[in-house]
Amino acid sequence: MITMGTYSIKDLERLSGIKAHTIRIWEKRYGLIEPTRTNTNIRTYCDAELKKILNISILNRNGLKISKIAKLSSGEISGLVTRLTEDTKDADSQLESLYISMIDLDENLFEKIISRSVIQMGFEQMVIQILMPFLHRVGIMWQTGTISPAQEHFISNLIRQKLIVAIDSIFSADNANPKTFILFLPEQELHELGLLFIYYLLKKRGHKVIYLGAMLPFDSLRVVAKLKPADYLVTSAISSFDEDELNEYFKEISQEFSDKKIIVTGQHSESIKVQSKNLLILSLVASFVDEINKL
Repeated sequence: MITMGTYSIKDLERLSGIKAHTIRIWEKRYGLIEPTRTNTNIRTYCDAELKKILNISILNRNGLKISKIAKLSSGEISGLVTRLTEDTKDADSQLESLYISMIDLDENLFEKIISRSVIQMGFEQMVIQILMPFLHRVGIMWQTGTISPAQEHFISNLIRQKLIVAIDSIFSADNANPKTFILFLPEQELHELGLLFIYYLLKKRGHKVIYLGAMLPFDSLRVVAKLKPADYLVTSAISSFDEDELNEYFKEISQEFSDKKIIVTGQHSESIKVQSKNLLILSLVASFVDEINKL
């Protein structure tokens, strides 16, 4: 395996749920992992060590004592995790296995995890309970530079494929009173996985969707809104943009399309302070689902 990432002990804590002081104890008492140390004696970890900690976390959470895990080889640990995650419905175990698939660029492991989760909980709940928390943490890793662009692109494209296939598999859902939604991202916004999931949710419920994708110029949105009258505009604020710029953009949107309901999702949507009757901030996916279920 090619080493791509470099992680601090805090990264391992955040990704595995194991406290940093516990990881240090495991290092000293059992020699489970061997960090590299900087000139200032700060621990750093590679992809293989993160993968091992994630596997140990899965086994330990499912009842195997650390003293027993420490006696196993890396191959034995991986084999036990594989057998365990084939049967478990534990969302944390599935999340940790997804991290491993990303670290190893392992498409087969990704497919197994997603297929099992869909069978256990259905596609919609799989995305809400597994993929969305996973993507949120990947976003943090990306911003802090603890994963490589190759790893992030690899996993994002696999997820994108899954969402597009799911959207295409929906034919004509019944809805006695369908609404029309224009879905788009602002011109500076690239991350469309959340918007694709919204497309899926709306289409599944029988609504009409005009999907415009990422990086849409404001003038183009005006043109489309005139050509295709819609009840709702839906967009996301995901990247860390300047707060003043963000608020100015949504102030302009709410004024320009005062006759439409505008829904904003995404982790940075809570930074929007614009007061407007037609602007609805729904930072959580579950809140968006609740809203569209009322229609």
